[in-house]
Amino acid sequence: MELKKSDFYFDLPEELIAQDPLEDRSSSKLLVVDKNTGSLQHKIFRDIIDYLNPGDCLVLNNTKVIPARLYGEREGSGGQVEVLLLKRNEGDVWETLVRPGKKCKPGQKLVFGGGKLKAEVIETVDDGNRMIKFFYDGIWEEVLDSLGEMPLPPYITHKLQDKNRYQTVYAKFDGSAAAPTAGLHFTPELLKKIEDKGIKLAYVTLHVGLGTFRPVKEENILDHHMHTEFYRVTKEAADIINETKKNGGRVICVGTTSCRTIESAADENGEVIAKSDDTSIFIYPGYKFKVLDCLITNFHLPESTLVMLVSALAGREHVLNAYKEAVENRYRFFSFGDACFFTDELK
Repeated sequence: MELKKSDFYFDLPEELIAQDPLEDRSSSKLLVVDKNTGSLQHKIFRDIIDYLNPGDCLVLNNTKVIPARLYGEREGSGGQVEVLLLKRNEGDVWETLVRPGKKCKPGQKLVFGGGKLKAEVIETVDDGNRMIKFFYDGIWEEVLDSLGEMPLPPYITHKLQDKNRYQTVYAKFDGSAAAPTAGLHFTPELLKKIEDKGIKLAYVTLHVGLGTFRPVKEENILDHHMHTEFYRVTKEAADIINETKKNGGRVICVGTTSCRTIESAADENGEVIAKSDDTSIFIYPGYKFKVLDCLITNFHLPESTLVMLVSALAGREHVLNAYKEAVENRYRFFSFGDACFFTDELK
C-alpha cells in the first residue's frame, strides 16, 4: 500500500502556532484520545495523572538543548554568517547547517564574538551540511553559552525571554538542536505526584537533530530519508521498562523522541536493551510497536514524520479527526503548544 504525503495533510490556521510558552507549564490544554476508538476528552495537562495507573511507567527524554545557533562573520570579507550546530562529530568538529552556504566552502575561516571563537569549514557533507572545526580558549560549554542562542524552530518568530523555557525541567545531557517538546509540560511538582501515585519514571537520552523537523518532500513517504540521531538507554532505564511490561503495566512515552529511542533499543521480542547507538528509525502506519503502549505528545506539523508516527499508533483517521477537533477548539500547536495523550481504555 502506497502511503502519500498528502494523506497526512490538515488545514492549520497560522494564528494557532504558539509563539510563547505559558506561564505555568502544566496549565496547557490536553486532548485525550482513545487510540482504538478515536473518542476524545478535553482536559488540562495536569489532569494527565488521572489517566496514569500505578504500575505504569513514563519514559522521558533527558536531553538538554544547547545554545546551538551562532552568528559571526567570514574572515576576509566580513560577511555575516549563521551556523547551527547539529551534531558533534569528534573533538571540536561539528556537523552544522550554515547560511549562506555558498559562501562557506572548505577552507573558509569564520570568527564569532570578536574572536572569542574561531572556526574553519573542513568539508561539505550530505544535504549541503558543513563539517566545521572550532578553535577557542577555555571550556567549550562556557564559550557556547556566552555566544550561542537557543535554536528555536523557524515557525517561532518571537524572541524567547527565558532560555530555560525551551528546556524540560529534567534536562540533563547536552546535545540537542531542538527540545523534546512534549516534556515541556511537566513541572517538578507534577512529576512528584506521578511518582507518589506509583508510576515509575524511566529516563532515556536522544539528542534531537533538525532531521526531526525536516519536511517530507517526496510524495511517496517511503522515499523520505531520515537523519540519524544519537541515543542512550541506561541499564536502569531498560530494567524499569522491561519490569513494567513483565508486570502488565503500560509503557507511556513522553514525546516522539522517547518513542523512537525505546523502539530503536528493543529486540524483536520487545525487550529493551541498554545501549548507546545512532538511530534513523522512521515510524509510519503499518509499523508494529514493540514496546510503547501510549504516547503523550504535542500537536505536529501537517505532512510531518511526527504526524505519521502518531498515525502508526492511533490510525490516520483518528489522528486527523483529533487534530480537526483541536483546531476547532483553538488548541495551540507545535513546540510551545498544547498536548495530546493517545491512550487506551477511555471510560
